[in-house]
This record gives sequence, C-alpha cells and structure tokens, in this order.
Amino acid sequence: METSPENYSCAVIGGGVAGLSLAIQLADAGIKTIVFEKNTYPFHKVCGEYISMESWNFLIELGLPLAEMNLPMIHEVGISSEKGFMLHAPLVSGGFGISRFTLDKELCVLARQKGVTILENCKVEDVKQQSDRITLIKTAQGTYAAQIVCGSYGKYTPSFARNTQELKKNINYIGVKYHIKINFPDNKIELHNFEGGYCGISKVEAGVYCLCYLATSDQLKLAGNNIKKLEEKVLHKNPFLKKIFTEAEFLFEEPIVISNVTFHKKSTYENGIFLLGDAAGSITPLCGNGMSMGLRASNILAQLLVSFFKEDVSKEALIHAYALAWNDQFKLRIQAGYYLQSLFGKKNTTHLVLKALNKMPGVTQKIIGLTHGKSF
Repeated sequence: METSPENYSCAVIGGGVAGLSLAIQLADAGIKTIVFEKNTYPFHKVCGEYISMESWNFLIELGLPLAEMNLPMIHEVGISSEKGFMLHAPLVSGGFGISRFTLDKELCVLARQKGVTILENCKVEDVKQQSDRITLIKTAQGTYAAQIVCGSYGKYTPSFARNTQELKKNINYIGVKYHIKINFPDNKIELHNFEGGYCGISKVEAGVYCLCYLATSDQLKLAGNNIKKLEEKVLHKNPFLKKIFTEAEFLFEEPIVISNVTFHKKSTYENGIFLLGDAAGSITPLCGNGMSMGLRASNILAQLLVSFFKEDVSKEALIHAYALAWNDQFKLRIQAGYYLQSLFGKKNTTHLVLKALNKMPGVTQKIIGLTHGKSF
C-alpha cells in the first residue's frame, strides 16, 4: 500500500457521533481533517440511542435540523429491580431519542459537505508517531499522514491501542441491541436491572424503540454462548423485561452485538492518540448518556485543537489542557456513574435502593442531575 501524498492536520479514527462532530467543528475552522470508518454508512451500532437535551443546541449548531426530524422528546424515567419494583421519576432536563443509523448518517453528510475527507470501509491497522509533527496511520486503503490523531473508536478498543493487562483486570461485558415495535410511552425511558447488567428501552424515530442491554461475558458463557438462552435465563427474571421480550415485535433478523466491553478510566491521551467518547474508557452505563458526553468531549477537544493549530501552541500544552478540561467536565459525572453501578445490577441491593429512593424524590432528582449536564 502506498502512502498518501496529502498531509492532514488531524486524523480521526472512528466515524461515530464524537468523531464526526469533532471533524465538523475542525472543518468549520478551516482545519484539514480525515476520518477513518471501518464500516459503511448507514449502519446500526450497539447504543442506548438516548441523548439528553444538553446536546440539542450543539447539534443544531453543527447543522442538524433536529426540530424538523419529528424525534420523540423524553421527560420521564423508570428504573426497575429484578424483584419487580419500579421507581418512576420525571426527567426535568429531558432528552430525545434518535437512532445511530440516522444520526451517524446525517453527521457524515454534514461533514462531507464541509470538506472533511471520510474513508468508509477503511479499518486502521496501526498508528506510528514518526516525529512531533507527523504521525503515520496505516489502513486497509493505504498509509496516511497527520499531525494530530484522535481516537473515537467506541467501546471496542482496536488491537493497535489495546492494553491486554488492563482488559484482564476488568469485568468483561457484551452489549446487545434490538429495534422493536411495542406499546410503550413515547416520552419515557426505562432502565431495567438484572443480575450483573442493565437493559434500557426508549423510542427513537419512525415508531421504533431501541432495546439495548449490557450483560457480563461470564453470563453468556453460562448460557452456552447463546444470546436467546441468556435472555431467557437471566433477563427474564426481571418481570418487566420478560413482558417486553415476550410482547415486542423484533425488527432485526439478528441482534447487533459487541463483545469485550470494559469500563475503566484511561488517560485522555495514549499511544500518541487523543481519546474522546467511549474510547476514553470511562463512560459507564449509569454515567448518564454516553452520546452527550462524547459530543461534549468533541466540543472541548475541537476548541483546543483550533487554538493549537492557529496559535501554534506546543503539543505538550495541548495534552495537558485537554486532560484538565476533561476532568473539569466529566470527573464528578464519571464518579457518580461508578458509584451507581456499584448499587445497581444486583438483585437485593438494587431493590432496596430503588424502594428507598422512591420515598426521597429530592434525592432521586439530585442523582439524575449528576447524570445530565448543562446545555453547551
């Protein structure tokens, strides 16, 4: 494979929500950017497909006509225990539903319109820093050069950036997503707990609902590596989930599945790559909504990169500034997510916590507030 004669200011590995949003912002600032996406748009991803309203104005500023897309607005939340108790609460800040199939496709169109080079079906095989100003990105379609490389490759860390020692130390999850049709409120999101995991349901567009869950890999092994058996053996112990799985019309022939998912804190800069979104490795299911955190991270990093390229600040200063800004925005939110994760996904503990919170609506709202950020 030949090396491309073009040099890019920024290369983004992964064309998901955070990566495409970052590329759009850089293109708006006149910064030459390339995005590598291993799939071909449009496609489905394992994702809860709920975005809090904190990101609404930001997405409109990027160029998405959200108000014209007839998206479901979500203002209520329900959280259930395996023992059959449901906590109901208002979502004061609110959110909206949109599928990744639609959102990523629309962001891709916007990015291309603004001059971003997007290579689809292009898997990155290796990243090597040649000098302080040149990093080589080896892909299935050739080798490309960029000054800055950003990783927005989602929950699954590619082989060139994987730390196997860290992987072994953390619980390994699988993520499973369906699109379904079911009689369910348009304005509500529910999170249903089962032993070791969580399953969310909420509406996206066109009368479709997203049903997405995380379970441990060990549970799947005990079910003979059979997804259906896992659902019947583990998820159906929660009566709310059993009702959903038995009454819904499933629209996919097979579920969308991702494996080797772990949740642990990483640096915002590793192996010469600036990380954002799920690639940063700290967004647990109960931090709130990962898409809004990814979008906000793209906004933080974009502003710093614009300063880096326009004002010629040092790379060391950029690395330091991004780490500080990340911690300022996300540290409390991430800590809250880890704490909530320790309380939920356990049969008896979850049940007791939810019953206690049901009697303390003020505390419930404060907890919800920790998982939803302010508009940006």
